[in-house]
Amino acid sequence: MGLEEKLPSGFVMNTVEQAAGWVRKSSVFPATFGLACCAIEMMTTGAGRYDLARFGMEVFRGSPRQADLMIVAGRVSQKMAPVLRQVYDQMPNPKWVISMGVCASSGGMFNNYAIVQGVDHIVPVDIYLPGCPPRPEMLMDAILKLHQKIQGSKLGVNAEEAAREAEEAALNALPLIEMKGLMR
Repeated sequence: MGLEEKLPSGFVMNTVEQAAGWVRKSSVFPATFGLACCAIEMMTTGAGRYDLARFGMEVFRGSPRQADLMIVAGRVSQKMAPVLRQVYDQMPNPKWVISMGVCASSGGMFNNYAIVQGVDHIVPVDIYLPGCPPRPEMLMDAILKLHQKIQGSKLGVNAEEAAREAEEAALNALPLIEMKGLMR
């Protein structure tokens, strides 16, 4: 017996959080961080055949200060790790990260001293995208999953504290390479 029952049909009832979530998900600006062969697939996703413009992401930003999504595509070397963190720190809040490809997610076949065994050691990752290299359709699916996550995010005074706690928890989490599961 709420207000929504007394309104005529077609009248839109929404909360500020839902409206802000819709606006945020519809205007995600990615920063490219293409390091290896996965970057070719990421560039293909932005081209005409797959057309990321349908999701409000037609322009890959060259400056981290204009981006709120970092797509790490490819293996990250030890020398590149501080640069990756610096670019992430320069992005405005709220910011999200997609780890694209098995090399970015867990080091891939490069289990040596020169390659970081998962970008989650450097920045908190929101979506892991498997594959070597992942297809453009897989990246679009990961972006749509990230849109769902963004649309459900909270606002208010506790949003920044929640983001800080989530980043700290993600950085302190067990790396993928050390996780034990059915395949190990």
